[in-house]
Amino acid sequence: MLIKKLLPEHWESVKKIYELGIATGLATFETQVPDWNNWDEKHLPFGRLVCIIDERVAGWVAISSVSSRDVYKGIAEISIYIHPSFKGLGIGFVLLNNVISESEENGIWTLQAGIFEENKSSYRLHEKAGFRKVGYRENLGQVNNQWHNIILFERRSKLVGFNLI
Repeated sequence: MLIKKLLPEHWESVKKIYELGIATGLATFETQVPDWNNWDEKHLPFGRLVCIIDERVAGWVAISSVSSRDVYKGIAEISIYIHPSFKGLGIGFVLLNNVISESEENGIWTLQAGIFEENKSSYRLHEKAGFRKVGYRENLGQVNNQWHNIILFERRSKLVGFNLI
């Protein structure tokens, strides 16, 4: 298992994994993967990682700003996807721990995630990595004409931000 910076050369594999996540109907409200330029523009330049196993991208994680307002510059939203063939190997936990470290090195004090209520494995993964449930949003959006509730999770850094004052 090798964790590397997510680069444009990984995009086709990342895109495929993202498409597989979209197909579940339980990972995102997105219905199609954007092109590389749009995806690249929406994500921070750091906190983009892939896990490589046997020369294949097994999973990826990336973070994006939650707001352009300066007051929120230390808060980022996390996206993480694992290829179904590699689930259950601990890849998600390794990716989360690596992105947490990289985000803190870049001044992020809060990582947040909005997880579909039905996605119990994602709850467990985030809780294992130190996230806590902080909210519930009922019928936030639809995928394939089905409403979904979102559970909000966050992880506050013990190294960056107000905890150090």
